[in-house]
Amino acid sequence: MSADSDVAPATAQHRTGRIRVGSAPDSWGVWFPDDPQQVPWQRFLDEVSACGYEWIELGPYGYLPTDPARLSEELGSRGLRVTAGTVFEHLHRPDSWDDVWHQVGDVAALTRAMGGTHVVVIPDVWRDHRTGAAIEPRDLSDEAWKRLARGMDQLGRAVQEEYGLAIAFHPHADSHVGYQKDIERFLAETDPALVPLCLDTGHVSYYGGDNLDLIRRYPERMGYLHLKQVDPAVIERVHAEDLPFPQAVQSGAMIEPPAGVPDLPPLLAAV
Repeated sequence: MSADSDVAPATAQHRTGRIRVGSAPDSWGVWFPDDPQQVPWQRFLDEVSACGYEWIELGPYGYLPTDPARLSEELGSRGLRVTAGTVFEHLHRPDSWDDVWHQVGDVAALTRAMGGTHVVVIPDVWRDHRTGAAIEPRDLSDEAWKRLARGMDQLGRAVQEEYGLAIAFHPHADSHVGYQKDIERFLAETDPALVPLCLDTGHVSYYGGDNLDLIRRYPERMGYLHLKQVDPAVIERVHAEDLPFPQAVQSGAMIEPPAGVPDLPPLLAAV
């Protein structure tokens, strides 16, 4: 799950011209499977249902019950359905496939059992989410880019064949695919038939990217949406001080619409 707040996961329903909007645990501040500072999963389900949502993401694997029968009962009693699960990947690193695939298998199996359609794939960050310390270089080498692209094509194919689901790659702050130039390179080096994009409007705007430009130039890659806004004033300070993403979130980088950017009505019209 993308580690920030004010998420509205959405899938674009091309045949009907609809956008189906839901929410997710990280709108409640849930970043980890188990953290005493997070709201209990029962409270999240109660409150997201009370807000009027019918669709949710699973959040970090292990936060919601992982037994399909129990989770189905909990969701059904609240009138909730699942759109997607979420995993993190580090396929730019050598010999990383087995580790990533093990994580994907658990999430994809539960997502399929709940009737979901997507596995949102988020690149691991280059600095630690808890401490902000750099754990690897900020930029990928050309060879690492090749590993990432090959690995994502392989992952997209495997998830389709093994689970009948689509992946959706989520560019993310503090990851190697965050700036628009990185997103464009990623799209150029991966297979459109295997690797749709999860366009997170807040994360694109976090680095000054142009969401409308991406939608208009890469419409065939728009498989899934995370609808967010950022506060430009906070973002300016974040970059000036090179603050890590968790500190940016604590400082109010992600802001409740319609108080931030990007402007959502023209973006949704473009989608």
